[in-house]
Amino acid sequence: MPLPDCVALVLQGGGALGGFQGGVIEALDDAGIAIDWVAGISIGAVNAAIFAGNPPEQRVAKLREFWDLVTGALPDFQIPLDDRLREWVHEWSAGAVLVGGVPGFFHPRPVPPVMALPGTLQALSFYDSAPLAQTLDRLIDWDLLNDGPVRLSVGAVNIETGNFRYFDTAEERIDARHIMASGALPPGLPPIEIDGEYYWDGGLVSNTPLSHVLDHQRDPMLVFQVDLFAAASGRPRTIMDVMAREKEIRFSSRTRQITFERLRLRREREAIRKVLDKLPADLADDPDVAALRIAAEEKPVSLVHLIYRANAWEGGSRDFEFSARTLREHWHSGAAAVAETMANARLIASNILDGKSAAFDLTHR
Repeated sequence: MPLPDCVALVLQGGGALGGFQGGVIEALDDAGIAIDWVAGISIGAVNAAIFAGNPPEQRVAKLREFWDLVTGALPDFQIPLDDRLREWVHEWSAGAVLVGGVPGFFHPRPVPPVMALPGTLQALSFYDSAPLAQTLDRLIDWDLLNDGPVRLSVGAVNIETGNFRYFDTAEERIDARHIMASGALPPGLPPIEIDGEYYWDGGLVSNTPLSHVLDHQRDPMLVFQVDLFAAASGRPRTIMDVMAREKEIRFSSRTRQITFERLRLRREREAIRKVLDKLPADLADDPDVAALRIAAEEKPVSLVHLIYRANAWEGGSRDFEFSARTLREHWHSGAAAVAETMANARLIASNILDGKSAAFDLTHR
């Protein structure tokens, strides 16, 4: 498949579902697709930082090391299970995380936040995320992340102003604090202080960094957007289905809205350019026409959706069920999504060669 000047990988938040992104990254690497820019929110920021902070030959191994660590505390049930038993094991595993935390990621505070001194970090979350800082420092070469060939962007929200902010290696140096801020989902995890300001999980505002990538696009671009929550799904049948569906809608709606809005804007700009090309030559130098022409300029983008679609046994706790068995299934699903997409890559290739903007979802629904 021919590649444009910039290939971006956009990683949505979704906690334990982030193993799906690991499978996507491994499959893209196997396909020889080099990534120039990786952007993430929450767990997507963690995966993105490990990607950008390691040389190409070590990225997948470091990602596996991270995911093996965070899923290593729970028993690895490898016996065949029907959906009903699988759901029971799934919910039991999620309950174990609530009680004991996740190795290398977060652990429960010894004193409940309601008993802590108001104003302290201990009073602002149920878990302490300090282990994640040590994990990131061990797995990531921060100099390579900041000075290397892959651009990194991660998003977080200022807890006092409510304003969304992207930390971008094209503009500033990033360290473990920025990655942790992007994934500091309240009330589970504490806010992270950066230069006197405190930040929470960027998913509170937008669960995808797609808008940031498109706002700063300078060249023709191919974007792989890895979504961990599907917009479309079946009607809920149980209360656990309701919890799962609510999260899917909440976290996918913003992603879908951004995609539709950007493609609509590009169609409008294309229409403006067509009208401008029909103007008589004596209007070409008119300041208003020149300003409108600049506003309507854009580079083409091919947006490829890679969406995780949950199994029947996965309920509302799917984003904090960190078990090794579920990780393997998520990782395999990510690799399968890329394989299915690449089998239809001629459609994307044709779009890239034609210089058009379009969105693609080429996986089985």
